[in-house]
Amino acid sequence: MEPSIRPSVSVVIPTHSEKRWSSLVRTVTSVQSQEYAPAEIVVVVDHNAALYRRAQEELAGVTVLENQFARGASGNRNTGAFHTDTALIAFLDDDTAAVPDWLDNMVEPFGDPTVVGAGGGIIGAWEGARPRWMPDEFLWTVGISYTGMPTTTAQIRNVWSANMLVRRDAFMAVGGFRTGFGKLGDQNRPEDTELCLRMSVDGGRWMYVPDAVIRHEVPVDRTTFKFFLRRCYAEGRGKVQMAGLLDRSQDLAAERDYLRRTLPRAVTRSLADAGRGRGVSHALRAGTVLAGVGAAGFGGAVESLAALQTRRRSAATAESTPA
Repeated sequence: MEPSIRPSVSVVIPTHSEKRWSSLVRTVTSVQSQEYAPAEIVVVVDHNAALYRRAQEELAGVTVLENQFARGASGNRNTGAFHTDTALIAFLDDDTAAVPDWLDNMVEPFGDPTVVGAGGGIIGAWEGARPRWMPDEFLWTVGISYTGMPTTTAQIRNVWSANMLVRRDAFMAVGGFRTGFGKLGDQNRPEDTELCLRMSVDGGRWMYVPDAVIRHEVPVDRTTFKFFLRRCYAEGRGKVQMAGLLDRSQDLAAERDYLRRTLPRAVTRSLADAGRGRGVSHALRAGTVLAGVGAAGFGGAVESLAALQTRRRSAATAESTPA
């Protein structure tokens, strides 16, 4: 886009814990250092009075708000977004840092009026060493762009809220993120995917811009095999929950393609590399793919069974209620 027609952008950063204070400061500093200067930076604190006071006192040049909705990332982001009045609204997590040309690259697709949102590339800032058993195709479990995503700017079904830019009017038209559905505690429901699908209903397009890069912290406790399995299990449950919110025109084709094409190729490649004597890590990665698929499938089955039981209880209650 030409500089003369580039829209104004606000950046919303949700936060919830003092434990991430240094990370939050790093995120804010990275936004303040952008070549494409945002009109406003909004930090939203999720029901934490002490953190809210500290942010107000110590984050200069930043608007600090308290979450106006129930606890959770979705309401936190909505609070910040609904406060803004810019044409575009960006979202970053409080454990990320944007490179200086992040926003400059991210706004590029918005010269096309059919584009309602965009997402950028996410690379890992590993606190420790990356596990040898971690396949590139499963880097999403730690919030990093993974093998199977576009390598150049391209249309995509959905992006992640950790690195997202939306057209304000399209975002507001659907009511923003679905509150009560999203990340809270150990729940990992895909509120960002669900938002992307709702914003796409009337032909809106999402673009993936791999050059709009942020770095996402990966703490050591997220590099264990136990965490990996829990994350896959939660994703399986979350995708089934999301499917229950969608109409029939919004299916899970992307997930099916990932399962049918991307992951089998990963297993085949890793086993072939292991067979050529290139190291045991390749065999471990093949096994990890199978374990991840199994954990996600188990999570999906558990959620499907829970939903079925809920429907049966509701039906029984309805039958027992006098007309």
